[in-house]
Amino acid sequence: MKAVQTRDLTVALDGRPVLHGVDLTVQPGEWVTVIGPNGAGKSTLLRAVGGLLPVGGSIDLFGTPGARLRRRDRARLVAYVPQTPVVPPGMSVLDYALLGRTPYIAPLGRESRADRDAVRAVLDRLDLTAFADRPLERLSGGERQRAFLARALAQGPRLLLLDEPTTALDIGHQQEVLELVDELRRDGALTVLATTHDLSVAGEYADRLVLLAAGRVVASGPPAEVLTEELLSAHYGARVRVVPGEHGPLVVPVRAARWAAAAPRPDTP
Repeated sequence: MKAVQTRDLTVALDGRPVLHGVDLTVQPGEWVTVIGPNGAGKSTLLRAVGGLLPVGGSIDLFGTPGARLRRRDRARLVAYVPQTPVVPPGMSVLDYALLGRTPYIAPLGRESRADRDAVRAVLDRLDLTAFADRPLERLSGGERQRAFLARALAQGPRLLLLDEPTTALDIGHQQEVLELVDELRRDGALTVLATTHDLSVAGEYADRLVLLAAGRVVASGPPAEVLTEELLSAHYGARVRVVPGEHGPLVVPVRAARWAAAAPRPDTP
């Protein structure tokens, strides 16, 4: 049974085709990252898998056709963290994380003690207990990103969708968030489907990469097979050098020769 299986997936936004016949497979417990240039359809693909967009073709989640899943059932199965979550002003970390328990609360009902215990356990796991009563807007970037994860994990999902999870974070906070996601995945049988513009991060953390270009899958496989100078030049129009890293390939931009030649040397007055 696959965690995610899309077949001939198509999506149009405002009448404009964005995804064209995308076939995607994600195995349970796997971390798959979708890469591609701006406008390739990465975020659209995540939103489609999360049930947030009308689609053509089919999406199966853990063996169940997505079209058959009720909204509440899908929310217990899949959690989605967008690039810029909407944060109500003045909301505390605890109350924000409690929103993740909505799929388990009856309409017009209130969270139970079990819901609060589940959320406090997540906050503890993410080292957010000390910030439980603090407004989200008073958190640092890394702390806020952990709060976004807390709400998602409070849903008790089997599939975590992360759209650019390290956007606007410095390198230290990037590592903090990614290591945390990887630890949760390895410890809790969590499956991760993510997008990123940082190709070195993609190669370091993902088990497998999917390269989208103009709404189509143009490459898929282990990072070393997708992060090649030839593919990145063809689909990003980029001059890069790919070098081995500790866990995956690292992508280094290469300066244009004409500018490098004109640059002053360090010892030039």
